[in-house]
Amino acid sequence: MEQHPAPPIFLALQESALGHLMRSSPALYPAVEILHILGFVVLVGSILALDVRLLGLGRAIPIQPMAQLLLPLSRFGFLLAIGMGFLLFSADAAHVVRNPAFQAKLLLIAVALVNVVIAHAGPWRQVALWGGEASGGAKITALLSLLLWLGAVCAGRLIAYF
Repeated sequence: MEQHPAPPIFLALQESALGHLMRSSPALYPAVEILHILGFVVLVGSILALDVRLLGLGRAIPIQPMAQLLLPLSRFGFLLAIGMGFLLFSADAAHVVRNPAFQAKLLLIAVALVNVVIAHAGPWRQVALWGGEASGGAKITALLSLLLWLGAVCAGRLIAYF
């Protein structure tokens, strides 16, 4: 099967000073990769904890204080993972952009972010009325969140094999 060339913007990114720096430094790429992993560990770990609470585990822990702790952590983890992911991507953008696992990862992240918007525009607006149990809508978005973010992590790991 013939592969089409990557759009010029990705080749330009790869051939930029940033792309060259990411490829040429023996310490930079591994350091950035470690920070990327730490970012998604914080992101997915905090999301996992909150989502399993919404799904009914750990009922002794009130949802609102838990969310107040974990949502800022998830935002920080997301920003760290995205920032470091962009740096990693710059090293081999023309190749990686055509990688089906990378494409799946981006799609899963996009759908997960849409789910976040839906959750916060919908069920989370009524969080004060939940008491100790999340609403049905919150449980659905929590389950989707778990599946989408864990899927994105798995797809990210599979990038190396395509």
